[in-house]
Amino acid sequence: MPSYTGPLFAHPQPDPLVDAVSPYMEMGAFEALWNQPRMTFKKVAELQKRIPGSRLSQWVEEQAARNCADRVLELFNDANLDDVGFRVHGTHDFPDRLNDAINPLPFFYFKGRWDLASTLIVSVIGTRKPSPEGILQTSHLVEELVRDDYTIASGLAAGIDTAAHEAAINSGGRTIAVLGTPLTEAYPKQNKPLQDHIGKNFLLVSQVPVLHYNKHDYRSNRKFFPERNLTMSALSEASIIVEAGETSGTLIQARAALRQGRKLFILDHCFRNKDLLWPKKYVQKGAIRVNDYSEIRRHLGWPDKNR
Repeated sequence: MPSYTGPLFAHPQPDPLVDAVSPYMEMGAFEALWNQPRMTFKKVAELQKRIPGSRLSQWVEEQAARNCADRVLELFNDANLDDVGFRVHGTHDFPDRLNDAINPLPFFYFKGRWDLASTLIVSVIGTRKPSPEGILQTSHLVEELVRDDYTIASGLAAGIDTAAHEAAINSGGRTIAVLGTPLTEAYPKQNKPLQDHIGKNFLLVSQVPVLHYNKHDYRSNRKFFPERNLTMSALSEASIIVEAGETSGTLIQARAALRQGRKLFILDHCFRNKDLLWPKKYVQKGAIRVNDYSEIRRHLGWPDKNR
């Protein structure tokens, strides 16, 4: 497995008219940086802030970047992923929405229809162990969102996420899965057919460094699931929590949405669970308690009318 252990270095700020961005080199540099010990997205973002306008490839030895890029392409080929795309921070096709994240992504992978990233997106998220009521509410909610031409984002986890993706597809709508794994992996394993379907017909997004993920076990790699929630929130106009426990990872996205200035909706039945303290806390922070989609629709700026 290639790794980069040499010194980091910086060049002067590039002239955008002279230095064309190479996704291949930026991918390799991204992967090489993540081969450094104790690397985080925050550290990578701080690195780029040292010289505004700098690229990741300026901070990594060229051969190290090439080695890593070649190895990633080999892994994509082994996984039969021959149509993976890349987005690089600072280029014209990087989504402006993602700049609202605390540590904007320097680079990420995608597979599928990139045009979906420019549509109106709402995240529908929640627990991996939903109640029957939660599944039913998810389906009804997504059907209404699809009717209003929203693209449904979720994290492809078991439970509410899976129900949201499937409801979007079954309703004839669009969906985006923001992964906590590389594109070469599927989690949970039983969702691989769903992931493959979304990648072929809709859009998969992954910010997870492939080589780093392959070198570590699940205990180290689970940190990428909270990170993807920050990205999903920034990509969305709003996030809707259907159900979530007191320690659910869903609340990471709740906090991110409020920090990023996004609307955060919490379905009313979460408040009726007397064992939960978080719903009231998040309403006090700016979340919106809603009974049904008509209230969400109004807060999203749609006029009240029969559709």
